[in-house]
Amino acid sequence: MCDKIVRYPTQRRVLILQHPQEQDAVLGSAQILVASLPNAKLVVGLSWRNFAHALGEEDVDPRRWAVLFPERESEGEKTEGGDKDKGKVVVPSELEGIVVLDGTWSKAKTLWWRNPWITKLQRLTLKPAQPSIYGSLRAEPRREYVSTLESVAAALTLCGEPKEIEIGLQRVFRTMVQRVRDAKLIPPPARRPKQRPRAPKPKLPNRGVKRYLQ
Repeated sequence: MCDKIVRYPTQRRVLILQHPQEQDAVLGSAQILVASLPNAKLVVGLSWRNFAHALGEEDVDPRRWAVLFPERESEGEKTEGGDKDKGKVVVPSELEGIVVLDGTWSKAKTLWWRNPWITKLQRLTLKPAQPSIYGSLRAEPRREYVSTLESVAAALTLCGEPKEIEIGLQRVFRTMVQRVRDAKLIPPPARRPKQRPRAPKPKLPNRGVKRYLQ
């Protein structure tokens, strides 16, 4: 995809926490983000002591950062902020950066629960208007769940970055997905072999059962 990469300077920073098992994913979108956004940083691992450790900087204010959080998961909460900032509503335009968890949904949950400091960050929720560009190539638990690239692109627009950045990132991602589909790099789901019908177990007559029990 190097021939399609365009660099987009942004005011907001992006911290991508990637699960180690996601590094070699054929349809991974984190590398496109890092190549396209000068202010994006990719960190691979399972746990970090705190936000500063994950970012690799000591002089950083986590209160000006927000973690991307599924809209449906936040239903029932009174505020979008974490426990530390209870009662404080996220103002996207005032954010300095965005934290996103990269991996399948089960891997993202692993990162979430292994790093308690993430739950204390403010939460930025999204409501995608369209399903993921992945289509049928990658299963999503829910229709409104999208890729790392798509969620970051939408979040940047929500924070006030030019809409052209979101459109450009989606264009590159769509090209990658189409190239993977054309090259048939991902095999179709394996079909389970048909199981032969089992022969019914013979039923013993009542007399035989009585004699056996005696």
